[in-house]
Amino acid sequence: MLATLDQHLLDNSVRGGLRGGTRLLVEFLYFGVKEARACLFVALFFAAVFLVPRAGILGLPRYDVLLVAALAIQVWMAWAGLETWDELKAVCLFHAVGFALEVFKVSGAIQSWSYPDFAYTKVLGVPLFSGFMYAAVGSYIIQAWRLLDLRIRHHPPYWMAVLVALLIYVNFFTHHYIGDYRWYLAACALGLYARTTVVFRPLDRERRMPLLLGFVLVGFFIWLAENISTFRGVWRYPNQLGAWSAVHVSKWSSWSLLVVMTFTIVAHLKHIKARIHIPEG
Repeated sequence: MLATLDQHLLDNSVRGGLRGGTRLLVEFLYFGVKEARACLFVALFFAAVFLVPRAGILGLPRYDVLLVAALAIQVWMAWAGLETWDELKAVCLFHAVGFALEVFKVSGAIQSWSYPDFAYTKVLGVPLFSGFMYAAVGSYIIQAWRLLDLRIRHHPPYWMAVLVALLIYVNFFTHHYIGDYRWYLAACALGLYARTTVVFRPLDRERRMPLLLGFVLVGFFIWLAENISTFRGVWRYPNQLGAWSAVHVSKWSSWSLLVVMTFTIVAHLKHIKARIHIPEG
């Protein structure tokens, strides 16, 4: 559908008529449509989070229903060609990385948050569907990269980007023992990506945005989704056990750093694939 619409508007006679406010409006519309398409897994998964009752469906506990829903969405997207097999494998990687973090955070020694309901698919106190919340972030970045034809200008050296991403991930674990170095890592990321620009194409012209702004914006929307999820009681922080309260705004920074890490994984996978691909002929 998107390809058909693109071809229609890229026709010379139509493209020649797109100027001024009309062009801005059409490009904004296309940007919105492609962003919505990139958020397809996110939207469907969190619709399930919002709509599935706490009691579950047909005797199946809620967490198990959410796992079935997440798997069904992924299988459907792959079958329908909305997600490539390479993208699906990357999403599985994000699921594994996120699930490992969840197990640590929910463990008895840490208990940063908890999943209060019963489920057949809980492992070490963590329902298996939880990894898909992290996979949703990776899915969005992967899809947006392809649909908006993303390119990165002034990307820092990959070894430096990977090092910062690893330190961000490690800090999610170690800050319980040796102090939280989140703001130091944020400062490193700020310096590392200060000149980095995302070049994207909503229609037929390139547009630019500072990559750091993208990190912050995506982190904000994840924070909003987290508020919705905790309001629905999917998981709870210790201060929400008695009555629900908004997730502290400081979590926004944590999510933004998680986006930095996720973006780095995607960019590194794209970089590796570009280096190993040998054109035929």
